[in-house]
Amino acid sequence: MQASRITTIGATTTTLLLGLTACGGGGGGGEANAWVLNGGVWPVVEEDFEAWNEENPDQAITVDSFANDVYKERIRTAVGSGEAPTLIVGWTGGTLLEYVEHDYVVDLTESTEDLRERLIDSVVANGEVDGSTYAVPMNNVQPVVMYVNQAVFDEVGVDVPTDWDEMLEAVEAFNDADIVPFALAGGSRWPMLMWASYLTDRIGGPEAFDAVVAGEPDAWSHPAIIEALERVQELLDAEAFDPNFSSVVADQNEDAQMLADGRAAMVLQGSWVYSRMLEDVPDFAASGDLAFTTFPEIPGGAGDPANIVGNPANFWSVSADASEEDQQAGIDYLSEHLFNDESVDAMLETGNIPPLEGLEEKIADTEDEEFLGFAYDMVRDAPSFQLSWDQAVDPSQEQPLLENLESVFLGQITPEEFAENMNATQPE
Repeated sequence: MQASRITTIGATTTTLLLGLTACGGGGGGGEANAWVLNGGVWPVVEEDFEAWNEENPDQAITVDSFANDVYKERIRTAVGSGEAPTLIVGWTGGTLLEYVEHDYVVDLTESTEDLRERLIDSVVANGEVDGSTYAVPMNNVQPVVMYVNQAVFDEVGVDVPTDWDEMLEAVEAFNDADIVPFALAGGSRWPMLMWASYLTDRIGGPEAFDAVVAGEPDAWSHPAIIEALERVQELLDAEAFDPNFSSVVADQNEDAQMLADGRAAMVLQGSWVYSRMLEDVPDFAASGDLAFTTFPEIPGGAGDPANIVGNPANFWSVSADASEEDQQAGIDYLSEHLFNDESVDAMLETGNIPPLEGLEEKIADTEDEEFLGFAYDMVRDAPSFQLSWDQAVDPSQEQPLLENLESVFLGQITPEEFAENMNATQPE
């Protein structure tokens, strides 16, 4: 499949309009609050809170903004100590299971029924535990896609790869031309998961990792996971990544910057990077050289090439430690205001896709129709949309997973040692 090409970009830079509160939680009551991330679609989310506050001054919700990795470090401590914000951003998976098991979040099944009827079922399902809803999607669908600098491909005379063999041929050609084949933000570690998860799915289908999530003994030793990491080693041996990848950081969009500068030919990243490129490198985006495609096929693999990995969306949960008044403010915001017409239009204008049914006409009217339509079709048509591994596993496994995967990428352990180490972390 050839990469789709962006021909026109309508970038809209959004200004952060809300003041930040001190980092207190919702447990004390008296003022509902929310923690959000920065960059990408998050300024739209903050503006949506401003609109809510203007319309509902008696239920105003204040906002704190954090970088991705900083947020992940702080939120677990805040939730466990009873100092969580009223509205908690999450990625569902193992973390949501932990929240529900410890009664950290409230049941939203009845209060969000009308909202959920408007949303894509496969996305909504990620917020359910034992048939009840404890989290609802709150922003854009986030499949992982392969971004391409088409000008670099044209210069070297290489076609965008559609399968494993073509990808290795492209790696060799770019190295010969002194261009990094793939930018990789190894300093943030979690971008490495995108490679491991896509390769595992292409080789063994979603069942391979589903066994890990289900807690099956020795699930990390599944042949598909072992082979996926062997192929990672093959890429490393072929010098597919920047030799300094371990110092590149995703929070600063450094991997995408390498793509825009022409220092790298490709980058495997989430769809949220598109909106960040609209803001950070608008000239590159507008040049028509930014292209995108799906992850290459693995010949003979059991996984459907239409399967995707990433984050179905970020999700809102409501803290059970917030006061009843603050909880109600949060619930009313979710049930009455989330995904209103203005916020949906603002998301689309900034290159982000809400998880709503029937967006085809709205997407067709945007200046970014090519990318938005591409990503929307990926989500709508995917037989499987697998949640990012670090969010899907039990929270106790997140750090060991990132550490062991980093060790594989650095050549410090073998795939078999990775599996042995991770099997030892499986919850009883």
